[in-house]
Amino acid sequence: MDLGQVADALVLGVVEGVTEFIPVSSTAHLLLAARFLGFESPGNTFIVLIQLGAILAVISVYIQRLIGVLVALPSDPAARRFAIGLVLASVPAAVVGAAARDYITTVLYGSLVVIAAALILGGLVLMWVDRLDLKPNYHDAMRLPIPIAVTMGVFQTLALIPGVSRSGATISAGLLIGCDKRTAAEYSFFMAMPVMVGAFALDLYKNWSMLEFDDLGLIAIGFVAAFISALIVVRTFLGFVSRHGFELFAWWRLVVGAAALAAAFVYGS
Repeated sequence: MDLGQVADALVLGVVEGVTEFIPVSSTAHLLLAARFLGFESPGNTFIVLIQLGAILAVISVYIQRLIGVLVALPSDPAARRFAIGLVLASVPAAVVGAAARDYITTVLYGSLVVIAAALILGGLVLMWVDRLDLKPNYHDAMRLPIPIAVTMGVFQTLALIPGVSRSGATISAGLLIGCDKRTAAEYSFFMAMPVMVGAFALDLYKNWSMLEFDDLGLIAIGFVAAFISALIVVRTFLGFVSRHGFELFAWWRLVVGAAALAAAFVYGS
């Protein structure tokens, strides 16, 4: 493990943490950044495993509320509804992700054209949704009805395509079915927890035998960088979108997608 690899792992960890919870597709940004840096990881394991750092960041922010839900489960119908909704919302992405994991990581992850197209299309959709004059009916992410949670969970499966963005898909769905901007974004945070912890566990189980000592060191560096940067983003993102909406992130997607598409035509997909 040389200094160049350490620097690459640090950069990619920051990219993961910064982009995981904003609707720009962390996977697309990681894949593009890894290509630019010339960073390689067996089966894209590094990219999947450092996401746990970002998830632990959001868990640390909401730990008191999550513990409160667990304590209240036996006696509080609202807590049970939240827990059931979160579990059911995680099922579609977990099932499709487990079934299609190899195709996604070996085929879709390697296609600049797919990544670029998903970034651009997702940016246009996000901009359209953000500009709609919607009248939200739901203002508390902890009290969403189960059908609303499940609908957002179905949309979460779209994020298995690199470039779509898990948060972008779920936030857009939440806005369209009646959530205000803060609630849609916050519930997207909650939905990420079980899905990404499951993806981490599955990837680690399948690829543990391929990992060498240096790989583990690079993953640890990326993990810590992702945790710290994600912690900063999570603490500021909700306030930003409540005031300014999502259009900035839509434009970001369009610019990065256009650059990726140009790279695909110049260097090949």
